[in-house]
Parts: sequence; C-alpha cells; structure tokens
Amino acid sequence: MDKGNKGWWEFPRWSDVYEQGTDEYIEKAFATRSQGNQISCPCCTCHHRYWYGRNDVRDHIICNGFVPRNDESFHLGRMGPEREAEDLQHDEPSNMNDGIQELLHDALREGPNEEAKKFLNLIEEGQQELYSGCKKMSRLAFTIRLYIYKCDHKLPDVAIAGLLEFFKEVLPDDAILPTTMHEAKKVLKLLGLDYKKIDACPNDCMLYWAEHANATSCHVCGTSRWKSKESDQNDNCNEKPRRIPSKVLRYFPIKKRLQRLYMCAETASYMTWHKYGRENDGLLRHPADGQAWINFDKMYPSFSNEPRNVRLALATDGFNPFQTMSIVHSTWPVILVNYNLPPWLATKSEFLMLSLLIPGPLSPGNSIDVYLQPLMKDLDDLREFGLETYDASTNTRFDMHVALLSTISDFPGYAMLSGWSTKGKFACPCCHYEVDSVYLKYSHKFCYMSHRKWLDLDHPWRYNKRSFNGHIEARNEPVRLTGGEIEELLHDFPNEFGKEQPKMRQDADDPNPWRKFSIFFKSPYWKHCDLRHNLDVMHIEKNMFDNVIGTLLAIPGKTKDNVAARRDLKNLREEKGLRWVPELEGKELEDGSEEFPTSMFWMNDNEKQLFCQTIRNAKLPQGYASNISRCVQVGDRKITGYKSHDAHFMMHYLLPIAAKETLSSHVATPIIRMSNFFKGIWKKAIDPQDLDNLQSEIVETLCQFEGIFPPAFFDIMVHLPVHLVEEIKLGGPVGIRCMYAIERYLRELKSDARNKGRPEASMQKDSWPKNVQGLWFDILVNQKVHLKVLLIIPIKLAPHKNFSQSLVILSRVEERPQRRNKLEL
Repeated sequence: MDKGNKGWWEFPRWSDVYEQGTDEYIEKAFATRSQGNQISCPCCTCHHRYWYGRNDVRDHIICNGFVPRNDESFHLGRMGPEREAEDLQHDEPSNMNDGIQELLHDALREGPNEEAKKFLNLIEEGQQELYSGCKKMSRLAFTIRLYIYKCDHKLPDVAIAGLLEFFKEVLPDDAILPTTMHEAKKVLKLLGLDYKKIDACPNDCMLYWAEHANATSCHVCGTSRWKSKESDQNDNCNEKPRRIPSKVLRYFPIKKRLQRLYMCAETASYMTWHKYGRENDGLLRHPADGQAWINFDKMYPSFSNEPRNVRLALATDGFNPFQTMSIVHSTWPVILVNYNLPPWLATKSEFLMLSLLIPGPLSPGNSIDVYLQPLMKDLDDLREFGLETYDASTNTRFDMHVALLSTISDFPGYAMLSGWSTKGKFACPCCHYEVDSVYLKYSHKFCYMSHRKWLDLDHPWRYNKRSFNGHIEARNEPVRLTGGEIEELLHDFPNEFGKEQPKMRQDADDPNPWRKFSIFFKSPYWKHCDLRHNLDVMHIEKNMFDNVIGTLLAIPGKTKDNVAARRDLKNLREEKGLRWVPELEGKELEDGSEEFPTSMFWMNDNEKQLFCQTIRNAKLPQGYASNISRCVQVGDRKITGYKSHDAHFMMHYLLPIAAKETLSSHVATPIIRMSNFFKGIWKKAIDPQDLDNLQSEIVETLCQFEGIFPPAFFDIMVHLPVHLVEEIKLGGPVGIRCMYAIERYLRELKSDARNKGRPEASMQKDSWPKNVQGLWFDILVNQKVHLKVLLIIPIKLAPHKNFSQSLVILSRVEERPQRRNKLEL
C-alpha cells in the first residue's frame, strides 16, 4: 500500500481496500505485539482499552471503524522496538491494578456477549470457499440459499438430493457441498433455528413436559401417551420398541430469536423506534401512543426506562391446513407480534414469530392454556430475570426483558384466551354483567340492543319512547372490568382442562360466563394491562356487512328479516313489554294465517338488481381490490363468496353509493354513517379529538338501526362496534391490532402443509427456516457473508415459471466479474 496516499482506514468499510488493510494490520500487529494471542483492540469503541483475539479484533474494526495512533511509528510497517515497548507498557494488563480494567469492562459491558460470539464465530467459520477460487458464495451461504429455494418451491428432500448430485457433477471436484438435506439442516440448527417436540395428551389434559416429561400416561384421564402399547411391539427383546406419541406440540423457543433481533445494527435501531423514531405530534399511529402503553410505563418505570425491552402481543387462530373443506381439521398456531417495531414492519410475515404449533384435528378450546405453558414459562423468565443481549447498534450488552401486553384473535378465540364465554346472555366481554341481552323465542338466539346507554345524558333520544322500546333510558354505559377485579373474582376458580371434563353450561338461575382462570394472570403484570384482549375489527366489519347485505337483498339463509324475526316482535311486546319496530309486527287473519307488512328497507326485484349492478359496475384501480364483480350475481340478486378484504372495500366505498341509489334516505343515512365510521377507524394516523365524534357516530347509527331492523338483526357482532373507539384510545390504530396480518401468515402455513397424514410436521419443516424469522441475516450474493451484512429479513428467491430457471443457484456460484453493492453502516 502506498504510504503517500490516504490511509486504508479512511476508505469505506465495505470496500476491498478497507478489508485488505484490516487483514494486513492484524497480521503485523499479532506478529509484533500480541500477548497471549490477544492485542488491544483499535476500533472506535474500544480505543485500545480492551484486549481481544484475532477474529474479535477484525470484527470490531470492520463494524466499528479504526482509530489510528497520532504518531507515525504506529502505522503499518513502521512499528519500532521503542514504540512496541511503549505500547506494551500502556496496553498490557497489569496485576498492579487489581483487575480494575476488567471490572470497568464488565460494568460497561461493551462488545458481543458469549451467545453472540458463538453465533458470530459460526458465521465466520462458515466463510469457507465453496470451491477453490469461488468469490461469489461461501459454503454457508450456499446451504442457506438452497434451503430457502426448497421451501419456496415446495420441493421434497429427494428432489434436493438429486439437485445436489447434479451440482457435484458440474462444480469442481474440491467443491464442499452438503451430501444430503439432513446435513444441511444441521447447519441451521447450529444457527439457533431449532424447535422442540413436546408430547401431549390426545384429550388436551396435560403436556409431557417439566415434571411430567417421563410419564407414560395422562395423570388426569389416564390415556396412554403412545399410540400403541409396548406389548404390540416387536417380540425381539434386543430391539428397542418404537413408541409413537399420540399427539405432539411443536414449540419454537423465542429467547435466541429475540436476541438475534439486536445482532443487526439496522434491526436493533428499529427495535427502539417506539421511543426515538416515533413522531410526537399527538396523533395515534402506534400502540405506544395509546393510553394502555402509557399507563403500563407508569406502573413499571424500571421496565419502560430501557426502551430496548420487548413488548409483544399474542395472536392465534385455527385453520384447516388442507385445500378441501370436506376434511374436518383445525390446527392452531400461536404467533407473537413485536410492538417495538414500527407499524409498517410489525405486521410483516418476516417479523411475525411462530412460537407454538398446536396440532389438530380438533380445536383445543379452553384447554389452549395447557399448550401455552412452555411459551409462558419463557416469557416469565424473560420478564423476571431478563436475558443478556448484544446490541449491535451501540456495541453494548444489556439485560433484555419482555412483557406480553395483549392478545389478538377472532371472537371465538377471544373466549379461548380470556376465559369469558362469548356466547349466550353475557356474550359481550366489555359490557360483562351489564350487557343488555334478550332471548328471541322464535329465532332461538340472543339479541343485544339498548345502545342509547352510550348517548349523552341530555340526548333527546334517551326520552323517546315511541321510536325505541317504549321505555326511557336513564342508565349509564357499562365500565370494563379491571384486571384486579377479574383476579379477585377468579382467584379460586377450579381450572379443569381436557375433553373428558364435563362442559360448563350457563344456568338460567345462576349464569356464569367464566370458563377458566386464564394462564396469562400467572404473570403479575397482566392484571395491570388495560387492553388485555383486542376485539378483531376485521371480523366485526365483515359480519356487520354480511348482516346488512343479507337483510337488504333478502338472501335466503342470510337475511335477518324473516318469519321468526317478525314473530319475535310480537312475543317481546306481549311477554316483556318491549315495543321494537311495531310497524313490522304481523297480523293474524281470519283464516288463522299471518300477514307481515313490508319494511322500510324492502326493495323490489328491480331495485335489488340496481343495487347489485351498482357494485358490479364499479371501476377500481389495478391492484386496489380483488375482482369484486365475480361475487355479484345480478340475475339472482345476490352478493356472495366475497372475502374479508372484499367486504372491507365494499363497506368503505361501494355500499354507501348503492344504498343512496336504491334506498330511502331514512334507511340509507345510517348505512352511510356506518360506512364512514369504519372508514374513520381504519386510518393509519388518528387524531384523538376525532374519537369522540366517531363514538357518537356509531352510537347514533346503532340507535337508528334499532328503529329500522328487527331485533334478530342485532347479534353480538353488530353490538361490538360500540366498543371499538374505546379500544383505539387504549391501544392505538386498529391496523396493527387486527387479524389481517395473521390471516395472511396462516395462508403461508397452509401452503406448507403438503403431507396430509402429518400436516403440522410438514408445516414446521418449511416454516422453520422461512416464515418463522428463521434466517436471521441476509446473504448478499455479490459479497462474502460478513457482520456488516447481517440482516433480519430472509432472502426469498423470486418465483420461477419453469424448471430451467431453477439453476439460479448454480449460476450465482460461477466465476464472473465481481460487483460491489454500496452498503454503508
């Protein structure tokens, strides 16, 4: 290197000159001034204060930068004996300081910890050339890219084995390739991409885990742990009998995966976005803007003082892993959502952490707490003891603590996680014991009305008897139960799990809406979380759209205005003195038959066709929505087969136009107001001053619906929107707290279930490296894998249309002129 030019340390750290200068410096420094295979680290963080080995010094110089000495004698090739002795005098650890320097190092805790060093050393060891002279891809990079290719294209292990054989014939003889796919998986396990198999009772009574790990039968129901008994095995005593567990839970440990989030400087900076990157303009953009987050920080200041502590939400839902719905099977994954990340990253599939894969074929129901035990054990350890973690953005170590703030699920899943029954008399968990529910004798279900309780106390509708149920409404809106009140109610609740346990039913004389004391309350901070369970806006919006469309178009099986609903009006007036929409009550004729008057929302066939035609003829931008016209059947006057996002789009934009064109203003006005409400709560940035207007909008809309539709229209999903504004105040915008991202993730899991005999096993095999934050770093094809290119987002190869393009992996390891990507850290 020409000493007349600028020093190598002034070049960009991604350049060849910088790497070459680093290697030359390390070689000469260790040859002249090493002590016990260590030298004082000259990086910008250490400043010659700490001593490290060869690999650690190289990593520090490349990641943190180099600090040259001011005197010329220190520069490479000019270290004289006098300078060497002076360096040793100043830098060598001395016994005279009684370990003060080491204590200072431990106090500052700079540099990677032991777990990070193991991971980084493994990456360094994997930088072997794929073959002599290969500069495009290392052995580790080739193995990982090959595994991603397998998962993306759903290739079996046999196909990969054949591809490896083909590569061996094409590549040079000294190429180091994995011989089988099993050998490639071993590398991923060393990277921390592992999972645990925990046997479970087929009746969901217990896990063979912890103190019951060696049990052979369930201590609750007595069912055997194995599918076949030992007596049915091979009679040869020398052979160990093969035992197949009846049910297997797959648990993906979260501790190392959370640590890896901080091993990349870019991702580590995103983990503190909620503290340093969030705009403080008073708008609600993130759960950190909600009152629940603020109250939690006040309750636990020691946790909130460290912004790198992780806050999670737990999401779960059941799905059928098969492509045909004729097979009854329900698999329940448990996914963790990282609330430290900004909203545009928190719901990406790369950052959703699959932690549990609960096997089918039936839903675990209330026994889901049995399967949550391993996850809750790790969460409690992380909350109480923390975990020493290396932060690459600051090159320091800290004790990472974790808190679970809330859960995300659909309404049946809400009951499974919270323990509150979402069916029957007390179906609303927000109104709890103060819910207004009325049983409809002919419709055989409960309805939930009396929304005037949420109006202002001086609102004239509170005193309007004629337009509502015939009574004055003087009650106040219900107040949510706090976590402390729930804990006091259920502190001695007898939890009994398993399918063999008798089902708890609500007694008419003493209805009990609780089904269990949730496992989340074992965490002492859970009772102080103001928003423990989120109402899913996605399903609420779709169900409300279903009720409106089905009733307006009188779709058979979907409409809420039928003969049973009309008979319920008369029954409510005679038995309970409630006069709901009296103009819809039927009249008994002389011949004993009944005559029902038409409703104000009734449409003739021509109006229904116009309603459907308006939605079908809508011209939408490319990619803005799906092909909604396929769901509209103008001739049959139906709108069916649409998905949740289709309902979301039609609710916001198309339904108001169709209602205005075909319905009277008395009916179209509340429908338009309902659409505006849902459009308002789906904003990415919400002004808190608009929330009171949104609340009054939905309350008045529901009150108007009470004067239009029969009581059968008001199921629990029509009632729940009255609580959504309150949850926005507590938890922030609904986009990061709904099931859209989870449903998209479940679609990826469903595509991985190719073995119908063992769907969960095939899902974990492919979701392990690809979907579950499996690859903790990004491999740049044109560079060596190094610390400076460690990323969290996994690379996914672009989909290929034919087999000839599947040789992309082989083409990327060929010799060709090297291109550099300008990457600055």
